[in-house]
Amino acid sequence: MLRPNMFYGELKDSYLFYNIAQKTKKYLEENEGTHLYRMGIGDVSLPLCDAVIKALHEAAEDQADKSKFNGYMPECGAPFLRNAIAEHYRARGVQLADDEVFVSSGASDELGDILDLFDRENSSLIIEPAYPAYVDANIMGGRKIVHLPSGRENGFLPLPDDSTKADLIYICSPNNPTGAVFSKEQLKAWVDFANRNGSVILFDAAYEAFIEDEDLPRSIFEIDGARTCAIEICSLSKTAGFTGTRLGYTVIPHDLERLCMNFNRMWVRNRTTKTNGVSYIIQKGGSAVFTPEGQKQIRENIAVYKNNAKVLMKALDKLGIWYTGGKNAPYIWMECPDKMGSWDFFDLLLHKAQIVGTPGEGFGKCGEGYFRFSTFGSPEDTEEAAARLLKLLG
Repeated sequence: MLRPNMFYGELKDSYLFYNIAQKTKKYLEENEGTHLYRMGIGDVSLPLCDAVIKALHEAAEDQADKSKFNGYMPECGAPFLRNAIAEHYRARGVQLADDEVFVSSGASDELGDILDLFDRENSSLIIEPAYPAYVDANIMGGRKIVHLPSGRENGFLPLPDDSTKADLIYICSPNNPTGAVFSKEQLKAWVDFANRNGSVILFDAAYEAFIEDEDLPRSIFEIDGARTCAIEICSLSKTAGFTGTRLGYTVIPHDLERLCMNFNRMWVRNRTTKTNGVSYIIQKGGSAVFTPEGQKQIRENIAVYKNNAKVLMKALDKLGIWYTGGKNAPYIWMECPDKMGSWDFFDLLLHKAQIVGTPGEGFGKCGEGYFRFSTFGSPEDTEEAAARLLKLLG
């Protein structure tokens, strides 16, 4: 008799952002024509930069020219894009070989797919509050999850100790949802722990481009010892506005091995079996991100989102509300006022100020009492939302 994957039955009934969508839908049905100030989901609001658009158009024209036409692309990524990404790392002092870079359809896809490399018996440590997909992907795979809580007392940046036991370790820095960023010393503690215990760190670097403090690491591979214990997964979604275009990359060093199995070679085998690669047009667009012109233009877009963060932080400072994130990340993680529950605060903002954010409880139990704002909205909406926060909570 066919058996479905029974682990799906252990998933929560509904997804965090589905719940938010249902609440906002109901509100709009009852308040037709109302404008909502959406600072919940982390989707970008600015279009792709000119350098990317130009490259996409040129690539589309190539597909109409027999001499330039491209069919299936190399499953692990086009050489021109793998080289561009590796050069980007090398310019920042991180030495990578081109074939240690794998092009993907986005970090979210890769964070789930990468689990193919590890036995189901491996346990996964997830620092909470956490991006919900980390938990759900491991539940679907039938893995034991070790929940490591964090809080205001450690800046939502916990470190391992002798009681910590896990085979896979999820680290997101800058963090989603808290916006907290691990220092080099803190990441070194995790790298040393992983190497001592034979663990592998899955380092989610989707928001690295938002780091402005030069002493904070943007890649796990800036840390000595990481090549023997880490995989880095990155995305162009927030870096360059590719949320609707879908492109990312994964770095797996040749040095990463366990039980005589080489994870770089394993991933080559996985990709050549399970994918037909990312489209030529999208990869050409992605390669433009790593040109001098592309880097300048995406920095201009990121500056808009970072200014949104400053507007929100200024309002929270005036209100005397504790928060983290914002400066080096596109998320602000605030403590709910008056010890309110995070869903209660969501309802208050929606009904009294028409602001949509994300309740911290949706990111794990220790997110209760906190709330996440995304800074990816328009400057106009962000200014108005900040004014409404001051009026409502002042």
